[in-house]
Amino acid sequence: MHACRVLPVVTALDAETTVDLARALLAGGMNAIEITLRTPAALAAIAAVRREVPAMQVAAGTVTTADELSQVVDAGVSLALSPGGTDSLLAAASRAPLDFIPGVATASEVMRARDYGMNLCKLFPATVVGGLDMLRALAGPFPDVQFCPTGGLKPENFRQFLALPNVVCCGGSWMVSGDLVENGRWAEITVLAREAMSDS
Repeated sequence: MHACRVLPVVTALDAETTVDLARALLAGGMNAIEITLRTPAALAAIAAVRREVPAMQVAAGTVTTADELSQVVDAGVSLALSPGGTDSLLAAASRAPLDFIPGVATASEVMRARDYGMNLCKLFPATVVGGLDMLRALAGPFPDVQFCPTGGLKPENFRQFLALPNVVCCGGSWMVSGDLVENGRWAEITVLAREAMSDS
């Protein structure tokens, strides 16, 4: 996850479009993509990107139930993320043959994730639940936990998050906005991805 830097959070329109999107992101230096289970096209898009863009690490996002987790395991992904973490989902994820990043918004949720052996959490929705101040506060009692903040991150603020020692990467969708994807503006997406992956 350190190498990902910024994980683009994608809502799949269809498999073909998502493959084109993945290629545009890869051209901009992004080697991982989170395809959320928010549309009926998600699982087909995951399979298509894994097949057509093998250099891209494909993660499944918005996994909210044990049944959905089973579906993404069957789809062959090596990483899944959730906006939260129920006991049933965390228990299933702790047994699943993939890496799982549960969503947290409170200290108690971080503790629950640790109870299931998970020390990398997704702070969500990051800017709503305290953002930078929340992450600084969590660093004290949880020095062994690292975070991938997602929700409300944009070009103006994501580098501030990445500068925190307990942040390994962040999630964002500004480079894969609906307008850009729906209109096939792949060159612009590549530029935005390259800018996000730069150190400036």
